Amino acid sequence: MKYRKPAISIPDQVEKLKQRGLSFKDEAYAKVMLSRISFYRLRAYTYPFQDNTDSNHAFVVKTDFETIIKLYKFDRKMRLLVFGALEKIEIALRTQIIYQFALVHGGHWHIDQSLYYDKSRAIAQLGKLQKEVNRSDETFIKYYKSNYTAPADPPSWMGLEVASFGTLSMLFRNLNNGPEKDAVTASFGLSNATILQNWMHNFSHLRNICAHHGRLWNRRLTVQPRLPYKTQHIFLSKQEARVLHANKPYASLCCVKYMLERKESDYNFSRKLKKLLQKCPLEQESVMGFPENWRTHALWS
Repeated sequence: MKYRKPAISIPDQVEKLKQRGLSFKDEAYAKVMLSRISFYRLRAYTYPFQDNTDSNHAFVVKTDFETIIKLYKFDRKMRLLVFGALEKIEIALRTQIIYQFALVHGGHWHIDQSLYYDKSRAIAQLGKLQKEVNRSDETFIKYYKSNYTAPADPPSWMGLEVASFGTLSMLFRNLNNGPEKDAVTASFGLSNATILQNWMHNFSHLRNICAHHGRLWNRRLTVQPRLPYKTQHIFLSKQEARVLHANKPYASLCCVKYMLERKESDYNFSRKLKKLLQKCPLEQESVMGFPENWRTHALWS
């Protein structure tokens, strides 16, 4: 079937939403906002309130345009908060991975294929890393290339600093199990490297959503975190973990909170998240997986 929907003007966009049952307090304001935030982007925030089995997408939950914009702005604030937390975790992970392996295997350990259990995958991953290094305009990368000829690749504390979180996650997952990997895992209060690998994959997915202005509110994550029942520090109880929806943001935020506390007393993340959720429009905490009374759970209290 050929796609035939035409582009429509902003005044017509307002009329279409009105016909579908969305109310407006100020149509002039709506036109300004639709000139800044596309009709299609806002569709992700109106979707849960519409009958999407009907081609007309009529609103079946009474709401107004202004509330949808509040929901959009709330999501943006949450995305920025989570992105900031993930930045701290990513930097700490890079530091520990580089440090633990370089002490034992030298500065260029990351290009030693004997350290990886899947050699063919390592070749592909290191090829991707090399592309990221070659794209970098960091001064320390340029300095290495202009002053050293062997090895051609810069040491891990340079090369892995410019690697994407996704590449770092894949390389770590592919490393052989051993004391160095265990040391990285233990530094974050976890006893199982498999859990840390899973969390890194989840965090990379979450970071990409935030970095590309994706929606966190009401999102179903395709990369879900595993929720361990036994951790070195306070996490979720077995009962709490069992009832959570791992594909909703709350489960991932619990993992973010746990990781942050291993590297700093991160009261700010908890405080800011609690404050932000108090202003969540339409009392939409539950659609993100937040259980009732989550603020009083041991992890967050």
